[in-house]
Amino acid sequence: MAQHTKYLQVILILLLQDFASAEDGEIRSSCRTAPTDLVFILDGSYSVGPENFEIVKKWLVNISNNFDIGPKFIQVGVVQYSDYPVLEIPLGSHHSGENLMEAMESIQYLGGNTRTGKAIQFALDHLFAKSSRFLTKIAVVLTDGKSQDEVKDAAEAARDNRITLFAIGVGSETEDAELRAIANKPSSTYVFYVEDYIAISKIREVIKQKLCEESVCPTRIPVAARDEKGFDILLGLGVKKKVKKRIQLSPTKTKAYEVTSQVDLSELTSNVFPEGLPPSYVYVSTQRFKVKKKWDLWRIVTSDGRPQIAVTLNGAEKTLSFTTTSIMNGTQVVVFAEPDVKTLFDEGWHQIRLLVTEQDVTLYIDDQQIKSKSLHPVLGIYVSGQTQIGKYSGKEETVQFDVQKLRIYCDPEQNNRETACEIPGFNGEVSLSHSIHFTVSHKHFGNIKYLSNNCK
Repeated sequence: MAQHTKYLQVILILLLQDFASAEDGEIRSSCRTAPTDLVFILDGSYSVGPENFEIVKKWLVNISNNFDIGPKFIQVGVVQYSDYPVLEIPLGSHHSGENLMEAMESIQYLGGNTRTGKAIQFALDHLFAKSSRFLTKIAVVLTDGKSQDEVKDAAEAARDNRITLFAIGVGSETEDAELRAIANKPSSTYVFYVEDYIAISKIREVIKQKLCEESVCPTRIPVAARDEKGFDILLGLGVKKKVKKRIQLSPTKTKAYEVTSQVDLSELTSNVFPEGLPPSYVYVSTQRFKVKKKWDLWRIVTSDGRPQIAVTLNGAEKTLSFTTTSIMNGTQVVVFAEPDVKTLFDEGWHQIRLLVTEQDVTLYIDDQQIKSKSLHPVLGIYVSGQTQIGKYSGKEETVQFDVQKLRIYCDPEQNNRETACEIPGFNGEVSLSHSIHFTVSHKHFGNIKYLSNNCK
């Protein structure tokens, strides 16, 4: 009973916060609110069966519950198909989540053959083409068998219209080449497989994360042989134009920036993170400093200067702290005071990496895992304030330090692929005790299966 009362209090607080922010004309930006047209294209053929189709509908409701539904936010459409496609829910037909969920639960199973290509073309012609909103457009195709028509042309036509396609194959009758032809590239990001319909619940969190990445992470960062969705914060804050002094890092041949107290590295958050941040992400920075005071390496503040997200270094106590939002009281701070954290303060180059999920935050220093700490559920951020780097905590004064990299990767799997090879003298070798990057709470995003590659 006490837990139930506490839960209701938390919900009431959240509702009051939302009301207050709405009164001020400001909302918390996140993937819940990012303007998106999202269409689910559901296989309703005989091979699915009525019981499995009911599972699909519950899965659909669970996914859609993660978004704010309305003309300014997310609009969801649903197409069911077999021999022919049926428009079950048009885009923009429901202005509240409650009405949308009721409509999803009332969808009746069709039965019939499998014509996936026709369904994709139908979604393009009868949903996306009729939407006047210039925003992120996503289609999720769920199927359990090989299509009885061609999918390639319809999928390419959708992509030509800037629609991002996900393909989810259920069971052994799906064809890998067909799913790849439907989905965007790389297939490792946009194609998913599960063994049966009961198992689709296992990928619910991953799909939610991927949908969020599409809606809040518009830019890509070149990394090795692939591009990663994310934010290059140095680029977003115009460091190349603002910082005149460069540092050549030998033997890596990369360049760093020498930040002085005369430089103001600030930018409107709406220009850097226009739709906020995804629920899980990887923060990576490489820097060196001599600062003995408390300062924010990176922070996002409200219009009146209150911190919402921050990575803070305390030279006096030799600790690192991470600040983020909280459903409980607005903000939460976790402090890393482990012995290995002290190495950051030896005036040498070091990489800081934070894997942030909805459950916890894990600190890595120079590719070695230090500690995981639990987080309360977070809120979106206000984007009307500023994003800043290198500021004394609670002040606008710039810290003197050197920085080579400062990025946010939207895909938490990038934590598996990231190395600290930009650090002079780092060879990429990781001891076995530090080779497993994911704890149990990160199971939704996979497990590392290799040691970091040596730097070349």
